[in-house]
This record gives sequence, C-alpha cells and structure tokens, in this order.
Amino acid sequence: MIQHFLDYIAIERKYSPRTVEAYRDDLRDFCAFLSWEPEEYNPENVDETDVKEWMLDLLEKQHQSPRSVKRKLSALRSFYKFLLRQGKVKKDITARVLPPKADKPLPVFFREEEMEAALQQGKNEGVSELVNGGNSLRDDLIISMLYQTGMRQAELLGLTDADIDLQQGQIRIFGKRRKERIVPIGDSLVAQIKDYIAARDEEINNHQSSISNQQFFPGLTKYTLYKIVRTRMGEVSTLKKHSPHVLRHTFATAMLDNGADIRTIQTLLGHASLSTTQVYTHTTFEQIKRVYMATHPRAKGKRKGEN
Repeated sequence: MIQHFLDYIAIERKYSPRTVEAYRDDLRDFCAFLSWEPEEYNPENVDETDVKEWMLDLLEKQHQSPRSVKRKLSALRSFYKFLLRQGKVKKDITARVLPPKADKPLPVFFREEEMEAALQQGKNEGVSELVNGGNSLRDDLIISMLYQTGMRQAELLGLTDADIDLQQGQIRIFGKRRKERIVPIGDSLVAQIKDYIAARDEEINNHQSSISNQQFFPGLTKYTLYKIVRTRMGEVSTLKKHSPHVLRHTFATAMLDNGADIRTIQTLLGHASLSTTQVYTHTTFEQIKRVYMATHPRAKGKRKGEN
C-alpha cells in the first residue's frame, strides 16, 4: 500500500527522487512507531489518536523540531489523500490533526557600528562618476536609503524622482499590491539625495530631474543592487548574509532599540499585519538576553569568589 503510493508520486506525479525518498522515510517512521513493517500497514487499525501520539513522540521523546514534525505530518496527509482517492479508506484520519507551530527564524541585522563603518567608507571613497565608472556616491546613497527608510529591494528599484519630496523631507513608497505609504527622512539623507541628483543629472546631461517617470537610480537592476549591498556590507560585517533585506531588518531593529513603538514601525515598513512586525521584538529581546547572560555574575553561573 505504501509502496503503491510511492510509485504513484514518483511515476504519475513525477516527484523528484529526493522527495520520494523523504516521503518513504517519513511513512516508515510512522510504521515503526506503530511497531509495523511498511508492507504490513493496515489503515483500518489506525486512527487520529495514533497520529497525535506519533507527533508527541517525535517532539518530546525524539526531540525533533516542529518544522520536521510538520513535514512528516504532511507526508502522512498526502498518503491518506491518495488512499481516499483509491477507495482504501473512508475518511482521512489526518484531517483534524493540527501541525505544531514551527518557530520562525529570527531576522538577522547589522550592528550600529557596522552601519557607521559602511557609511563612512562611502564618504572616504569620494565622489566619482555615476554611470560608467565608479559609483561610490550612488552606492553610498543606496546603503543610506535602505538603512534609513526600511524600503524593500523592489520598492527602491521602483523609485522615481516624483516619489521624493525634498522640501517636506519624505519619500512616497509603493509596496506590495501598490499600497502607498509615506516615510519621513532626515536632513542628512536629504543632503545626500541632493548631491546625488546633481551629480547624476550632470553625468547623463539631464537637467529635468522633476520628470515624473524618471527612474531615480537609472539602470539599476536587482542583481546590481544586491551586489552593491553584498560588497559594501561584506567589508564591515561578519554576517553570512549581506542583502538589501538585512538592511530592512536593521532599520526596524534600530528603530525599536531606540524607543519607537511597534505600531510606528509597522507603518514605516508597510506591514499589513502587526504580527509580522512583532518578530523584531523577539530579536531585540534575544540581544538583551545574550548581553545579560554574558555579563551578569549570577546569570553566568558563578558565585562571588569562584574562578
């Protein structure tokens, strides 16, 4: 019965060999829990309670992660959907079993001193041509914009001159599903933008920077943007990941660390749900916890006078 299912997903559904192998291992695991060999599997002698007890055994006795248990349950569900279509069972015993909640990985972010080093590096390189050669002025502004506004990669690539209001000190950003939000910017970023526009317009012989459909960063692509961030941040940070999205995480974490309320951060990031933004509160707490565990004499497990 199980082998029939594995043949079905391999031949008819054309699942990859690795996926088929994973399904096979997960179903064998369930059989082992029931003290059966895979070829002995009898759905008439299995019920919803068996599935729940299997999941509990995986979590509490085998100490498997919620993510792994969720994947195993998914394999069993696929098996029972197949059995239903084949008329081998009358009901799906997995239908009402809720998978364990898998912990979301905490977002990584650059430290404040790393950001300062990255921004200072751009100043030290000086101003150079913006289109065909050195792009230090543009690259420096990109890092600053991502860090100071929390924009997504696609949002920055879609910026036009008309979206930037230097007099009011704000940027209009079009997020997912073209949802619009306004993000304020400080005087230092306004000054950077003015310097960039002046150099850009001179470089491309275009003095009509107010044209509404002009791309703010002409010719900038997703690949080039990623390369700029990876190169600049890779020189100052030991993080394994250097991407525009890490700068978005860094913006949110910096705001929270310096006293911003979670609702404000939600608005600035353009999150539809507050729960999406709340992950940053966990990030900040983890930072606090690490510092506490590393510095408090009792937290470190040492008593006064101990070596």
